[in-house]
Amino acid sequence: MAFLDYVLEPPRYGWQDESGNLVKPTNGQIVSEFFYRLNIFRTRKNWLSFMSWLQVVCLAPFFIVFIFHYFTWGLLVAAFFYSMVFMGTHGTIWHHRYCTHGAYTFRNKFWLFVTRNLSLKIIPEEIYVVSHHVHHCKSDQPGDPYNATAGFLYCFLADVTHQPINRNLSEDDYNRAVNLMKHTGVQTNSYQGYLKWGALARPGLTLLHWVLNWGFWYGVFFLIGGHPLAFALFGGACFWAVGVRTFNFEGHGKGKDVQREGVDFNRKDKSINQAWPGIVAGEWHNNHHLFPHSARSGFMWYQLDLAWCYIRLLSYIGAVTTFNDAKPLFQKQYLADKKQPLATAETVDRVA
Repeated sequence: MAFLDYVLEPPRYGWQDESGNLVKPTNGQIVSEFFYRLNIFRTRKNWLSFMSWLQVVCLAPFFIVFIFHYFTWGLLVAAFFYSMVFMGTHGTIWHHRYCTHGAYTFRNKFWLFVTRNLSLKIIPEEIYVVSHHVHHCKSDQPGDPYNATAGFLYCFLADVTHQPINRNLSEDDYNRAVNLMKHTGVQTNSYQGYLKWGALARPGLTLLHWVLNWGFWYGVFFLIGGHPLAFALFGGACFWAVGVRTFNFEGHGKGKDVQREGVDFNRKDKSINQAWPGIVAGEWHNNHHLFPHSARSGFMWYQLDLAWCYIRLLSYIGAVTTFNDAKPLFQKQYLADKKQPLATAETVDRVA
């Protein structure tokens, strides 16, 4: 069995049945699994999933106070751009293209630190990175942690129900999981610490990073615009933190084959290019699945890629030393000759 087949903790209802078909749990089963894995009183090994949703809960008061006390149309526009554009683009830059796919490299740890903390800390790297490797290996197949075919809730609650790492890895396999994270700046547990806490990340340092990150950005927002701006932007972050969990369901056609000729060139899975996440976050998802290790996924003339703009800017000032840009290869394979065959896994691997 390959490492990515078992690196994630399987849900109690399983990934597939005895015939190898995807298990499609009921909404009740998914909700039950969600609270089972969120319960830190049952086991402290649930701490990372609990903290991930605790952050959402802690952002909710900012959203409520902004709406009912500080609301202005100007602050609403600021909250919209900060959450949808700035935070969305940062998620693509950091979690997606760097942490998971290593599409570019930093000159030093200073620029890694700056990019990592460019916005409010919401998503733990461990939950995103390890499971996203599995997602690409098993996209829209049994074992894909956010398989859109299994429905909206299957994807929306996946960070708790399907994405945490397996708590029963051998020491060798644990070290392999650590290797997936070693470039991200996350301080990982020893194997004994992993057996105790059930995670790669160290709880104390993870909590400290969260507190310092939020404290720093609240201070910056307050100095710029006082409590009204700080509450508006933190409230916008709450909206984004919930909304981003819907992306993988939407980005894979809600589990249906809705790919369009001349728009979606990768046909190995159900991923699609969508204008909204593409424009606000550089997430042209079908392009990304076509060339997952590319630092750019906006390949067509109309596909704005703000994440690529940031990476390219850092390369101009010397903060990024190398990057992988698959646009020339995309143009050669899919635009220069319309008779070119669609991408295969072998083609994507060569680009990687």
